[in-house]
Amino acid sequence: MLKIAPSLLAADYLKLGEEIRRMAEAGVDVLHYDVMDGSFVPNISFGQGVAERAATCGLPVDAHLMIVNPEKYIEAFAKAGCEYITVHAEATNHLHRALQQIRAAGCKAGVALNPATSPECLRYVLGDFDLALVMTVNPGFGGQKLIPACVEKIAAIRRMLDEAGKDAIIEVDGGVNTQTAPMLMKAGATMLVAGSALYGAPDAKAFIDTIRAEYAEIGK
Repeated sequence: MLKIAPSLLAADYLKLGEEIRRMAEAGVDVLHYDVMDGSFVPNISFGQGVAERAATCGLPVDAHLMIVNPEKYIEAFAKAGCEYITVHAEATNHLHRALQQIRAAGCKAGVALNPATSPECLRYVLGDFDLALVMTVNPGFGGQKLIPACVEKIAAIRRMLDEAGKDAIIEVDGGVNTQTAPMLMKAGATMLVAGSALYGAPDAKAFIDTIRAEYAEIGK
């Protein structure tokens, strides 16, 4: 089943509570919460305090940790109420251990891959993650255009999971809109993170309904 996740990075920070409620009313499934440290990516965003408030909205929160040494903060984001915690394969020396730590904290474990990172690194942790996040832009800033070469990576991960008999969400973040969503879903994406295109849409519900209709046509 397809999940739509608005990226809070694209929300109006002065009206964050209102923005979350607006997205919930439009029919989103998960709140995508980007955590940036200014080191792993060239930007700084939110901490666990805001995540704790966001988690009270009734929607699952997906904490995407774009930070070095994410192991230091897994427990804090778990305590903040995040349902998913996603770490970058490039940001930790011990990916397997980090995924175990996330699950031990009672959360669903995610692995994120930057555009130039090979999906082959997932082969050695199959069964240890619940979500694979494919970055289709270089992380750090919203409003970027999707990198077309990343679409084949989605398909490669889908094949890898199917061949191994493993089940996991394939999440895509970067350049998602009503024009790019169909090819991402055809490649195997089952969770789409939408930022500026969704928040800037004249009708957020219509935006979501359009993508869901496309998903139904694909027959996933």
